[in-house]
Amino acid sequence: MDKFRPLVRQTELEVNDLICPIFVDETIKEPVEIRSMPGYFNIPPDMVADEVDCISSLGIPAIILFGVPHDKDEAGTHAYGDDDVIQEAVRSIKSKCDKDIIVITDLCLCEYTSHGHCGMVDFGTHEILNDPTLDILGKTAVSHARAGADIVAPSGMMDGMVSAIRTALDDNGFPNIPIMSYAAKYSSGFYGPFRDAAKSSFSFGDRASYQMDPGNSDEALREVELDIDEGADIIMVKPAMPYLDIIYRVKKRFKMPTAAYQVSGEYSMIKAAAQNGWLDEKNVMYESLIAIKRAGADMILTYFAKDMAKMLNE
Repeated sequence: MDKFRPLVRQTELEVNDLICPIFVDETIKEPVEIRSMPGYFNIPPDMVADEVDCISSLGIPAIILFGVPHDKDEAGTHAYGDDDVIQEAVRSIKSKCDKDIIVITDLCLCEYTSHGHCGMVDFGTHEILNDPTLDILGKTAVSHARAGADIVAPSGMMDGMVSAIRTALDDNGFPNIPIMSYAAKYSSGFYGPFRDAAKSSFSFGDRASYQMDPGNSDEALREVELDIDEGADIIMVKPAMPYLDIIYRVKKRFKMPTAAYQVSGEYSMIKAAAQNGWLDEKNVMYESLIAIKRAGADMILTYFAKDMAKMLNE
């Protein structure tokens, strides 16, 4: 009976559904395995094009770049310089790699601020300053577009961020650059390994004041609707597996191109359990990703992208 399964299968996972994250790290000369993400590496800028070629050769259509700069400061000034880490990486990819690969750039400031928060901070009160952050996000988006990014992806959950970025792009001659908004990003415990990779742990407090409460689902719909109204072209739910119900509700309600991010903690849990012999890595990798697709995601950001592509290509 197994040969009949493909005839009646309702959901198919394809290589074209996958987006592969890359950490571009200015502080290293060779790839460095991320301690809390077995099998995943930070990549130095002069090797990022080779990494993209490998990803592209598997048929994966898109990457998303996260930057680790040499220097961080309170204002995240190395997020938007024309010669900073992501801008240089984008130019390298665009000059050396398959022209069809889609380059997405993450706009969150946590990778660039010395305090690790996603926005500007009033250090007297430790309040995250929403409105002053918007101008920086706009400048960062424009610098990425100028370098050649195909899509920009704001992930800081600042109020009005999509509108500010859309305005900045339009005013600077980039009206056709799409925005993939992390529209429903939860204040989650599943981000720990990412903070290890990006060296972006926060120095005080947490991110609960600007990321979503895990107990709220109706709020996610309001957040998504606001971002769509402000001009988002793709909306994202993050994390994925703990929020499959949110992915389903968002896709059913808005029928927009919908992304889901299988985040670092989801990846690392599966890897750790597999290394201990507690589960079959390939089966669980596939099952977790097909669940995200079944819930309604059109595209999935996952650290399993290369492994999953190899398995699907086989």
